[in-house]
Amino acid sequence: MSESDRRVRFPSFECPAFTAAHASSYVEGTSRKVPGLAALHRMTSMLVAERAPVQARVLVLGAGGGMELKALADENSDWSFCGIDPSADMLRVAEQTVGPHLPRVHLQQGYIGAAPEGPFDAAVCLLTLHFVGRAQRLDTLEQIRRRLVPGAPFVVAHISFPQSEPERSTWIARHVAFGGTASGEAESARQAIATKLSVLSPEEDEAVLRKAGFSDVRLFYAAMTFRGWVGYA
Repeated sequence: MSESDRRVRFPSFECPAFTAAHASSYVEGTSRKVPGLAALHRMTSMLVAERAPVQARVLVLGAGGGMELKALADENSDWSFCGIDPSADMLRVAEQTVGPHLPRVHLQQGYIGAAPEGPFDAAVCLLTLHFVGRAQRLDTLEQIRRRLVPGAPFVVAHISFPQSEPERSTWIARHVAFGGTASGEAESARQAIATKLSVLSPEEDEAVLRKAGFSDVRLFYAAMTFRGWVGYA
């Protein structure tokens, strides 16, 4: 990886949903809200390592904060990473989080279209796709798929629960309660999840992964409102 590839690149683009204030509290808040986050990171590392070469190039979409980058780099000293995120503030947090691993990490601001063409030996997308609208979900996954070598593993995990009522409202309430939201803020939190996130049912999530070209899609993680799958390019 060249010196230019090791730099953090921040083009003139800002993601209003992830400001500096949000970025500063992201790591602590995510650890509290996502059940078994450390185990999810370990499982992700294991699933990638099953198929990826020793010196794998790994694409990480939604890399802001750097938590999964650090976890994967801690366990795999020969892997290199390209982390993509639309928020400059979140990428600055990622730069701090990965610490000594930074020489193996290229961070780039933008959406999936800004990612290098690869090909990559694996891809990871954790806690990200529920921010991607339904209309963009398939295109995002297809763009990840075409950047992978044939047979490369793709590990994805995000919020996913039934979308028919009354189940949908019940799961939103459970999500807010598990996250420890104060009672006075619970209703606004429920409304935000209901209107601002793009959540699919687990069946829809699996279907769109297959439609994007991933094969042998299997559920490997299920915790409260979160689900995780592994599939292969």
